[in-house]
Amino acid sequence: MKRVGIVALNTFREAVRDRVLYNLVFFALLMMLAAVVVGQISIGIEESVIVSLGLSAISVIGLLISVFIGVALVSKEMEKRTLYALLAKPVRRWEFLLGKFGGLVLTLAVNTAAMAAGLFLVMLYVKHSLQREDAVVLVAVYFIWLKLALIVALALMFSCFTTPLLAILFTAGLYIVGLYVQELRNLPVDVMSPATAAFTKWLSYLLPNFENFNVMAMAAHGRAVPGTLILQNTLYVVIYCAIVLTGAAAVFSRKNLK
Repeated sequence: MKRVGIVALNTFREAVRDRVLYNLVFFALLMMLAAVVVGQISIGIEESVIVSLGLSAISVIGLLISVFIGVALVSKEMEKRTLYALLAKPVRRWEFLLGKFGGLVLTLAVNTAAMAAGLFLVMLYVKHSLQREDAVVLVAVYFIWLKLALIVALALMFSCFTTPLLAILFTAGLYIVGLYVQELRNLPVDVMSPATAAFTKWLSYLLPNFENFNVMAMAAHGRAVPGTLILQNTLYVVIYCAIVLTGAAAVFSRKNLK
């Protein structure tokens, strides 16, 4: 695991030197400041508007980082030819992938925390004090980070067996589909054949359920998130990422890098 840590740390350092990340975080903070203006126009719901727009900014910026940089983690190394030198050392391919995943997830944690701090500063400016119920915003930010970690794993997996453009399209498409998994489960089975109903149910549990991580409405209105949901989402991401990364490592280990 030491080699995994080294790859993860190097990935984090490379990401920190990337100006794109700073530009995206700066843009998110600007969106939060804009939320103050919009909130002042929305009489009576200023605080909820600020929280909703702030969390949306964190989610969108994190999504862009996860998809585009997640896909580039492998392809960029191959284009630079640095991957070959790295794998020539005693670094296994699965260690390389796991290290890349860990490095970007760490980067997302730092960026998400920075944007969350900006959101809390805006909330403090508007409310002049933070209340106990504002802690639900932290839970919403944590859920966003969990969602982004899952997206990184998917982006890495797709980048192992297809082109960067297709990997981006596959990851983005799967994310969009994952937002409607619950609707897929709620489809009326009485109008479908037994085989179609069984396939639909199986597919709904196979696809990543990103809707479970959306608690923005609860955060905007200060409603507490159940502890069982926090534990459920955490275990869900850990298990799903483990399965996806195992599949990615299996594909990458057989990939011809020449």
